[in-house]
Amino acid sequence: MITGASSGIGKQVALALAEKGWRVIGTGRNPDRIAQAQDEIRVVSQTGEVEMIRADLSLLAEAMELADRIKALTARVDLLANNAGGMAREMIMTAEGLEANFAGNHLGPFVLTNALLPLLRTAAKESEPGRVRIINTASDASEMIPSINLDDMQNLQNFSPGLAYCTGKLANVLFARALASRLGDDGIAVHAVHPGAVDSNFFSYAPDDTQERARELDKVSEQEGADTLIWLATEEEGGLTSGGYWFRREARAPNPFVEDAAAVDRFWRESEKLVNKVLGA
Repeated sequence: MITGASSGIGKQVALALAEKGWRVIGTGRNPDRIAQAQDEIRVVSQTGEVEMIRADLSLLAEAMELADRIKALTARVDLLANNAGGMAREMIMTAEGLEANFAGNHLGPFVLTNALLPLLRTAAKESEPGRVRIINTASDASEMIPSINLDDMQNLQNFSPGLAYCTGKLANVLFARALASRLGDDGIAVHAVHPGAVDSNFFSYAPDDTQERARELDKVSEQEGADTLIWLATEEEGGLTSGGYWFRREARAPNPFVEDAAAVDRFWRESEKLVNKVLGA
């Protein structure tokens, strides 16, 4: 299961796994890109089992609906790649009353992952320990702020596009660490990945000054950006540890805030509070 599989590194992950014989379920937001990606992935698929679903993960109700649709398609999930994400140009509040960038980068994946845990646990019971994996696409932007304001994780009182993006990416790493401690007994490995600056359409939605700076970055191809995620998903190394943060197939030191167990635990509780305000306890 790969979110954000209609373009960029998500599509490269879907292509690689389909070619290796995996059944692939992916998501996207743009219907035309979804249709095109589904056709491309089916061409290389060994099984022909490729389903693409439209979903906007900034809306928690859609994240829950997506989980229900996945449950209708399969009884098990061996890999969940929380890859969809983006950077906002400005503060936008969703119809559910959440800041859209934080909701799309963290809260939607948080809801989806928790809703799919029964399917991941089913797969884990039938697999070797560490074979079932959850991988979050993060960024070194997670390292560019000292912490998350746990009293205002959406930055409603201090919003800027850059801070919002860094907060969302740090949330991806914190979420991986928090999940790892909760799923250790289930034999499910969890990781976060920094793919590097990727030459994709990602920056096209960013503020103008960010797009200008991005033009000067030394970017990797979409295939290169997807490499570590694919490696963690398919190779033995991805199941030997859990809770890690990776770059170019090597463990990378995360933001020191991630090493604060009390902060990680509170981050989880604050995420639950935001979700429960929308979906109910």
